[in-house]
Amino acid sequence: MNLNETQITKEMILEVNIEKSAFGGKGIAKVDGFTIFVKNGIPQDRVKIVIKRKKKRLAEAEIIELIEPSPFRITPECQHAEYCGGCDWLTLNYEKQLEYKRKHLEETIEHIGKIKGVVVNEAIPSKMTFGYRNKMIFGCTNSPYFLPYETRPETADNDFAIGLHVKGLSDKIFDAKSCLLMNNTGNLILDDIRNFIKNSEYSVYDKNSRSGFWYSVILRYSFEYNKWMVNIVTVFNKEGAIKPLADILTKKYIEIISVINNITDGKKPSYLGKYEIQLAGVPVLKEKILGFDFKISANSFFQTNSFGAESLYKVVRDYAKLKNNEKAIDLYGDAGSIAIILAASAKKVVGIEISKSAVKDAEDNCRINGVDNCKFICGDIKENLSKISFIPDVMIIDPPRSGIARDILKQIIKTLPKRIVYVSCNPASLARDLNSLKNSYDIMKIQPVDMFPNTCHIESVTSLQLR
Repeated sequence: MNLNETQITKEMILEVNIEKSAFGGKGIAKVDGFTIFVKNGIPQDRVKIVIKRKKKRLAEAEIIELIEPSPFRITPECQHAEYCGGCDWLTLNYEKQLEYKRKHLEETIEHIGKIKGVVVNEAIPSKMTFGYRNKMIFGCTNSPYFLPYETRPETADNDFAIGLHVKGLSDKIFDAKSCLLMNNTGNLILDDIRNFIKNSEYSVYDKNSRSGFWYSVILRYSFEYNKWMVNIVTVFNKEGAIKPLADILTKKYIEIISVINNITDGKKPSYLGKYEIQLAGVPVLKEKILGFDFKISANSFFQTNSFGAESLYKVVRDYAKLKNNEKAIDLYGDAGSIAIILAASAKKVVGIEISKSAVKDAEDNCRINGVDNCKFICGDIKENLSKISFIPDVMIIDPPRSGIARDILKQIIKTLPKRIVYVSCNPASLARDLNSLKNSYDIMKIQPVDMFPNTCHIESVTSLQLR
């Protein structure tokens, strides 16, 4: 095919080979050097595609015919696989998922971080590839997206859905009748919540008019204790509207030990909520990781793959190399899980976390586990890191997807801990931050840990040593 990139236009139909996988689950095809990102493309597919978007240096396309499937392509178990934004790789066999994740991490460190020769180990696989999530968030909408194979109902169902975002359309939600990534009891609970909300006299939140009541549903599950927390997020407080739902759920499911109502802001709604009301049961779940019990409140951050968290924390503990007489600082410490797991081999661990509820959970978790050598500071890292009186032997950094803020990174370099263990959920921000640290630290090795099977996301732990 001899096509100049200027000859490639929107709605053009082409026959191409998928050469490699891109972050985000798309396949990459090349036409005379011009890059085309193909939705749902698997390396070694031979496909007929239609160009949907054309930019100066790349195009985006969709498959209209699978001419010759890749040997790595599998039949997805989920009926929503092609359209759901929750999973990118349900059509790719698991061994190849791990291979591509490791390769993507390695390439990102080299291209964005400008660092070559870093050892990126083979990814540690997840114990479970389905049913592994301990937390799921389902949005409510009064303007549902109907999938191509669905019949649009001529009833009130037409203006209500509770489910997941559509792939590539973050503002659209389709009615997800089930999700294979969570324990099946969660799907039954969700269906009962769906029926209750559908028949409620209160409306679903409308983002255009900024009015309505029901906003989202969050289900949390404890694998160790087989217990559930149901968190219903609403725009305002109306206990009489939601308490009957709590009563129905706790009566039907003995596994539900907590029903919480988070109240969010109608102008800038968030599933986290501004405050919460306990409607039934207890305010927290408990989960066990590496022999430690951790309480999880409605708005706490906790790794969404409990078994994967065990693998991740083992690597953190190994890379920290604490020798009982050493001190550690845990940045972005949240509910204290890493600090508590490291405490047994440390003289002292100090965690810094901006969330008051997370710090309270961390302190409670210390008491639950009999840990007395951890201290937690509630506040902004940039205002509190410089106040710590000792130079840490080890600093644990587990930032959000955006990575480490620039001013905090400068403080870390100024503090100069002997070792850094960087836990990342975003290869791009990790690469950027490692580029800033590489003049002061040797990057010893990186260990990918697969916390999110059937998606393109990858967690990793990086070991850095002060020069």
